[in-house]
Amino acid sequence: MSPDPQTTADPDARSGLSPAPTLHVDALLDDPQTRIVVCCGSGGVGKTTTAAALALRAAERGRKVVVLTIDPAKRLAQSMGIDSLDNVPRRVKGTEDRRADALGEGAEPGELHAMMLDMKRTFDEVVEAHADPERAAQILANPFYQTVSGGFAGTQEYMAMEKLGQLRAKDEWDLIVVDTPPSRNALDFLDAPKRLGSFLDGKLIRLLTAPAKLGGRAGMAFLNVGMSMMTGTLGKILGGQLLKDAQTFVSAMDTTFGGFRTRADATFKLLQAPGTAFLVVAAPERDALREAAYFVERLAAEKMPLVGLVLNRVHGSGATRLSAERALTAAENLAGPGIVDQGDGKADVRNSPETDGSSDSVSVSDTAPHPEDGSPTPDPDQPVDELTAGLLRLHAERMRLLAREQRTRDRFISDHPEVAIVEVPALPGDVHDLTGLRDIGDRLAAGHTELS
Repeated sequence: MSPDPQTTADPDARSGLSPAPTLHVDALLDDPQTRIVVCCGSGGVGKTTTAAALALRAAERGRKVVVLTIDPAKRLAQSMGIDSLDNVPRRVKGTEDRRADALGEGAEPGELHAMMLDMKRTFDEVVEAHADPERAAQILANPFYQTVSGGFAGTQEYMAMEKLGQLRAKDEWDLIVVDTPPSRNALDFLDAPKRLGSFLDGKLIRLLTAPAKLGGRAGMAFLNVGMSMMTGTLGKILGGQLLKDAQTFVSAMDTTFGGFRTRADATFKLLQAPGTAFLVVAAPERDALREAAYFVERLAAEKMPLVGLVLNRVHGSGATRLSAERALTAAENLAGPGIVDQGDGKADVRNSPETDGSSDSVSVSDTAPHPEDGSPTPDPDQPVDELTAGLLRLHAERMRLLAREQRTRDRFISDHPEVAIVEVPALPGDVHDLTGLRDIGDRLAAGHTELS
């Protein structure tokens, strides 16, 4: 078994940041006991790109991987060179060429597949798999089912668990990477079994299934005598046809309800198993790390195996010894009047109306425009000074940004010192192909932030 990816401290942590355990991504991906990696986090922090980069790196290190996205964004497909993603895993081409380079000749080949959750199609597959053809056709054609399967609250989260369970049960892939929806909805699938159980055990469902369970004339008598007032009221509220569709749907689905709950519970336990690894993805910003803290605490409460935090878009600088204050002061001095420059041991006063009477002093009239020849005498140092002042101001802004990121990062570490972290430096542009995903994977595996 590979080393625990959380236990080793990072020897190359950036100066000035609080120490934290380092997340070793390659150790996680290479461990054959790691079968599921779930990436969760708020929107706009690079979660989809992180999931794709992890899947690609694992495939090119010899594993057979499928990445499942619940987020309907098209970035994942585009970055992998696929026109579109659907409910069927699609082979990603272009990953074979790098395996030999990564692992040497004779290495076990890996594969990468990608797919996007189709909520309704997954629901249809469940019905077709657990009902005979005649009953399945009846359910699929039912208007109430079509409404529930397409937009019922919690259906997407449950179907995400259903699809994850299907992929794991096939045992066709030895690693499944899941890219969850943005924001706190990313963890809604943890509540799917509970919500489904509450729905199936609810009073309305029991009311609708009671006649079917009693059966025959007894059921009709029960419906006519004991429930006439209730169904009449429901008919007025929901509409007679909708109520009839709902009763037909529930009657047809009654034999499969137990299977729904059983599989949801099994997938929930699968997420708690040692072979599953949750990765929280965030950026070094206050709101993103606040969401990350919520994810960490929620996963701990549910006893889910959290392996660490991926901190994307971390900024660096190659001149950290020059503070923002000193940079701004220098920029103001260059841009302001009365600057004294030391050149060849002599004081040269520029842009000042006063002189010291010395023959070595430079008068303003020496650099002022001369009407006689019709052209000004340019100051050769002025363009350089303006450029330098601008660069100093940019550096000051970068140093202030670094200070803010450091404070938010240190606050998170102070609250959650046990969470292993890997930092990924900010990139100048978006990732849109396999080369960009490989670059992200390399940075994830480096285990520290490079200067950028």
